[in-house]
Amino acid sequence: MRAEEGGGSECRPVTGRIGVEAVSRHHPARKRADFRRVLHHENGCDTSTESCAEERPAAHARSGSTFEWRDTNWSDCHRRVRSLQLRIVKAWQEGRRRKVRALQRMLTRSLSGKALAVRRVTENQGKRTAGVDGPTWSTPDAKSTAVLSLKRRGYQPRPLRRVYIPKSNGKMRPLGIPTMKDRAMQALYLLALEPIAECTADPNSYGFRPKRSAADAMVRCQLIFAGAERAQWVLEGDIKACFDNISHDWLIAHVPVDKAILRKWLKAGFMQGRTLWPTEAGTPQGGIISPVLANIALDGLELLLRKNFSRRTGTKHLDKVHLVRYADDGVPRTHERR
Repeated sequence: MRAEEGGGSECRPVTGRIGVEAVSRHHPARKRADFRRVLHHENGCDTSTESCAEERPAAHARSGSTFEWRDTNWSDCHRRVRSLQLRIVKAWQEGRRRKVRALQRMLTRSLSGKALAVRRVTENQGKRTAGVDGPTWSTPDAKSTAVLSLKRRGYQPRPLRRVYIPKSNGKMRPLGIPTMKDRAMQALYLLALEPIAECTADPNSYGFRPKRSAADAMVRCQLIFAGAERAQWVLEGDIKACFDNISHDWLIAHVPVDKAILRKWLKAGFMQGRTLWPTEAGTPQGGIISPVLANIALDGLELLLRKNFSRRTGTKHLDKVHLVRYADDGVPRTHERR
């Protein structure tokens, strides 16, 4: 079994790609990984395996005071983050929750992860949309400074800027626009959360997930209608104000991410005009991490339907109800009308 990164293969087993071989090779006397040393190795560019010591040594130092945006090796950043994400998935599947948290801390403290987070918020469609503080990171120097500013210690998110956009039915949809730093922090912690969210996601959930789209949901619907056990009845469902009504207590208790940071995001409030309004429930539409939080809250619907509406024919269990979900929009299909 081989792991490919960036379209190329290094012809190494998956256990090597997730760092097991690297840890045992550099620290043969240890039985367990010392995550502080591994973090230093991850950010320090080992010359025996990476051949990058001569390239931008300050860009991957653990606690350097400088970072040069123009000289960043993005393929190297993607490879480092991908390696940590693979290790997070492996630890989660093995039930090693403490190791998962340690690997998440490594990722959120790495300069590779911070650089990718800043790159995401400065190159998407909302890169020119400012939060309540006003500035946007439009120059390489501003982006370099932003990478070094993403720290957990002393971090306090600013309130969201409330704006309204029109919906297809003529109503207005409220959006909460975080500041650039808050967006980058959310993108950074999303790198550590998304691998776990993909492990626990419903099989037929297609909204706001990597490598999935509305076209995939349409193909799944077509397969359900074309099969031998095709559904006869279709019900279109939409959870009313889904993002606005998710319980904060449930999210803090069940989302496998830094609880203190998550609580600060949920309780940041929003500014409408010159008035600060508190947020008692829900996750704001407009935040980078919000769709993943909503998906985590809704995951399990498909399993619940399968558990309560299935029938046994011989040695097989056939689903009497099929659910195809795109975020908070679902299309249940059933063989019976009741």
